[in-house]
Amino acid sequence: MVQREIQSVEVSCFIQATEDEDRVTGNIRMSLGIDQAPEEETLDGHFGNRILRVRWHLTGEDGWRCFGAFVSLLGKEGRGALLGDLSGHIDEHRALYVRLNKQALMAGRGEIADSDPVRVRVKPRSFMIRGDIQDFYAGLLKGGG
Repeated sequence: MVQREIQSVEVSCFIQATEDEDRVTGNIRMSLGIDQAPEEETLDGHFGNRILRVRWHLTGEDGWRCFGAFVSLLGKEGRGALLGDLSGHIDEHRALYVRLNKQALMAGRGEIADSDPVRVRVKPRSFMIRGDIQDFYAGLLKGGG
């Protein structure tokens, strides 16, 4: 098995009681090339309303396929915006952390946003990083995943 630069991809979001759970999870799965069902956790909102936290943890080829779909979904403009502020999207563990607009994702578009997001966390294989972490991700984003 070929080891890719990406160790894992985690995708997560909150689904409010007013949202169609199957539609949200279905669109996320279709847009990001995810084959498996998510882990689910039911939470109580501030006024007692139901909130569902969904999460996918993808490794190996599943993670690589999701990363490729994520890069494609961003498109040239989204990748450019991400590359312009790459340091703001890398956490202390050298993981790439991006929030996508959930409503845009429902329409099949990948837009970076902070409110009501679908969170995408990309964890690299540390031993495959040569040099600067920003250069590592820039190469992956420019290469299309």
